[in-house]
Amino acid sequence: MADGIEIPHFIRLSDLSDRQIEDVLELSARIKRGVSRAELAGRTVGMLFFRGSLRTRISLEVAMHQLGGDTVNLTAASDFWELEAREGTVMDGAAPEHIKDAATVLSSYLSALAIRPAPAGASWEVDRRDEGIHAWAACSQVPVINMESALWHPLQALADLLTLRETLGDLRGKRLAITWTHSPEPASPAVIHSIVLAALRNGMRVAVAHPAGFELDGGVLDEARRVSSSTGGELEIGLGMETAVSGAHIVYARSWKSLEVYGNPTLAASRMARTGDWLVDEKLMALGEEARLMHPMPVRRNLEVTDEVLDGPRSLLYRQAENRLHTQKGLLSLLLRR
Repeated sequence: MADGIEIPHFIRLSDLSDRQIEDVLELSARIKRGVSRAELAGRTVGMLFFRGSLRTRISLEVAMHQLGGDTVNLTAASDFWELEAREGTVMDGAAPEHIKDAATVLSSYLSALAIRPAPAGASWEVDRRDEGIHAWAACSQVPVINMESALWHPLQALADLLTLRETLGDLRGKRLAITWTHSPEPASPAVIHSIVLAALRNGMRVAVAHPAGFELDGGVLDEARRVSSSTGGELEIGLGMETAVSGAHIVYARSWKSLEVYGNPTLAASRMARTGDWLVDEKLMALGEEARLMHPMPVRRNLEVTDEVLDGPRSLLYRQAENRLHTQKGLLSLLLRR
């Protein structure tokens, strides 16, 4: 068993080396089979939520408790006040406390801080910097874990990797079709950014389908191309649904915001109105190579994916969601063992 993970923070999957990812996934699989159990008695993770959560919050809390540790959950607005992140500012606004002070004090109470920040939503160029969680990481003396920022969702990526390996075995050369789906409230592209890079690190052939105007972050795509060139993976972007899914082993469905009109709800609604046919159904899935479906949830039934697919044998959604618990146990066991 690995001795532990020596990293300051877990903001994105690339904070872990290939060997460290293997250690997390191997331990997670053993924990899932019931043949390994790490004890984290006396360790406490503080969880700060600046926006809502269901699976992430519950799975992380259950993971810590089942490992013998504890969690403390705080929700912005109801449990604590606004915090200032800017350095050197005169604090004469609404925030009565600086992140520097809050992080330093919380570090003396806790073994780690898990944070789900709330992007402002006005400018993608601003939100993509993930300044909030980086401010916490800069000031914290204990590891900061990203529970989904604007740009990354590394906890979901770990669960996705375990699910992919359980389903396909060796991932090298396997085709992963990532398809945009219609939703009145599309999410940030954090999940998709994370799974694209995770899959390419494992040598997968990744095909991304989306309507015009829903391109992923340019900086992330540049990084994805560099990763694919070094691992033997392949990346195709801007495809139609049928082209992407043809021959795919896994179809990963998800709706994400148009970054071109990010922060402009009127233009975003107009663009969304033209995308109602971006629905995953059995006819689409049949184009794959005995394709299975993944989706990080929540999923809008019969708008993103039909009931027939979600409730049928192709769906991996419940296993994928369960694996959030196991991979978070694996990560916490190694991260907090040090």
